[in-house]
Amino acid sequence: MGTDEQAVRTAAIVLAEGKLVAIPTETVYGLAADATNGEAVASIFEAKGRPHFNPLICHVSDVSMAERYAVIDPQSRRLIDAFWPGPLTLVLPLKADTAIHPLVAAGLDTIALRMPRGVAGKIIAALDRPLAAPSANTSGKISGTSAPAVEDDLGARIALILDAGPSEVGLESTIVKVDGDAVQLLRPGGLAAEDIEAFIGKKLERIDQRSAIEAPGMLASHYAPAAGVRLNVHEVREGEALLAFGPVRASGAALAAASLNLSEAGNLREAAANLFDYMKRLDRLGSAVIAVEPIPFNGLGEAINDRLVRAAAPRIPSMTVEQIK
Repeated sequence: MGTDEQAVRTAAIVLAEGKLVAIPTETVYGLAADATNGEAVASIFEAKGRPHFNPLICHVSDVSMAERYAVIDPQSRRLIDAFWPGPLTLVLPLKADTAIHPLVAAGLDTIALRMPRGVAGKIIAALDRPLAAPSANTSGKISGTSAPAVEDDLGARIALILDAGPSEVGLESTIVKVDGDAVQLLRPGGLAAEDIEAFIGKKLERIDQRSAIEAPGMLASHYAPAAGVRLNVHEVREGEALLAFGPVRASGAALAAASLNLSEAGNLREAAANLFDYMKRLDRLGSAVIAVEPIPFNGLGEAINDRLVRAAAPRIPSMTVEQIK
């Protein structure tokens, strides 16, 4: 379904009925449900096969909606003024007795909020309630950055998919949390850490990703294709699929069963936009391993490498809260 005004109204009606809608955002496509409807939120976890201890990002249409549900400190307010709407999520104290269902926060006393650009914001405004919306993909697998990718993965499990073409950014949002004088980076993403650091005038505090889950996207194994992933390769082995970057190839590249270049020019923004789509395309070819050439860590490279490390991590089955106690 397209993204004209009728589509926005239809999406809002479907969401108000407690059903799931795949919505386009500038980062990736989101699997959205009314964040105040417990059964609707539970259906997100069911459709994705997502562990219930993993919290969801809550999307709002404007700052006044955010203020209904969260306590916004002065530093977070400055970040909101600078980077909303856009690919920045803020983890904030959850107000007492809000309408947001407890499943969204996964038992935490904080809520992850962001304000998306474009049609997603129009849908939220039409509904007049926040949307819980993780990436529209089976949990742990590659995030969907186009409507066809969502249809291939989740089509039978959701009521409606809005098609606005490929996602502009192609990586999930950057997640930060203000903690006293420090600003913590919980997940690198579509807003480069350097841009935030330039704005606040100091370095972000990097959080050990092995620590307790404080925000979405902190599971060790995530964004994973069916194939194994081998990182920072300088030599390609026969039969591997190659995820290349830049103008210079790893040795043995001609032996690859298939190859896609995230950005022949070495442009990290282009690479971020192509990452999930190209991983999906290589994975469909059936090679046992996807070999990935080195990608620099500056700018959006930090987020790209974060996703690749999680894609390459040992796979674990979905766990219940009882199984991890």
